[in-house]
Amino acid sequence: MIIRRLAAMAGVVTAAALLPALPAAAHGAPTTPISRTAACASGGSDTGAAACKAAKTANGGALGNFDNLRIPDVNGNDRARVPDGKLCSGGLDAYRGLDLARDDFPATSVSSGQTLKVKYRATIPHAGSFRIYLTNSGYKATKKLAWSDLGSKPLAEVKEPALHDGAYSMTVKLPQRTGRQILYIVWETSSTPDTYYSCSDLSFKAAAKPKPTTKAPASSAPASKKATASPAAAAPDTTTSAAPAATTEPSEQAQVLTPVGDQSSATLGHSLIAGAAVLGGGAVLWAAIGGIRRRRRQS
Repeated sequence: MIIRRLAAMAGVVTAAALLPALPAAAHGAPTTPISRTAACASGGSDTGAAACKAAKTANGGALGNFDNLRIPDVNGNDRARVPDGKLCSGGLDAYRGLDLARDDFPATSVSSGQTLKVKYRATIPHAGSFRIYLTNSGYKATKKLAWSDLGSKPLAEVKEPALHDGAYSMTVKLPQRTGRQILYIVWETSSTPDTYYSCSDLSFKAAAKPKPTTKAPASSAPASKKATASPAAAAPDTTTSAAPAATTEPSEQAQVLTPVGDQSSATLGHSLIAGAAVLGGGAVLWAAIGGIRRRRRQS
């Protein structure tokens, strides 16, 4: 009896030890940039968002767990196993609401040319590789995601990235894009047969417009020269005649000094002529009187 009980207990311990090796043990989802699963699915961080509520309604109830969107035995044949229009759900009914064509799912603001940090939370870490895609420049959020929106090759492929604080850390350089885009991440584990799929919505900032350059008015330079020329013309410098020539207007000093000199000469000349006239007239009168007196004496 005792031997049977010991054997049963040993079997339970052995089964518990083997549980981590089962396929269901590998779990994870991108949290940076936030994915639709990490935001909207059960246990997500933003389930109250309008798009998340719509996804839940389209799902007919609660979505599956945020870290459990996985398909077994894909073996790298993603396009054959996941149909167009169902990339965000992986074609799984438990996540079909994530395939809605909406432009208001929780998104991460980014810029073209930015080196984007990617953190993929691993609730149970496993070895594997990541393929990271970005939608083409012509992608429209008003239609469901298809493989043709992602191009033929991934933007980056990362094998066995480092695990820090329970998340795989990677970086990817973003090309030129505008508006709403989707970062599509495929995690193919090598220690289990499972492959995980996720959609992270990105919002690209509009490129900054260059500021218009303002040119100084053409009249500003001559005005500056005129302002500096006027004091030089008005300066009381009698040693040179070059300064008045710099302006079309005569200097105030020349207008004052020249007329004064001319007026003095004219006044003196007039006085001399008048004096000579008086003396001449007096001499004639005196000669006439003298002649009258001589005639009287003779008679």
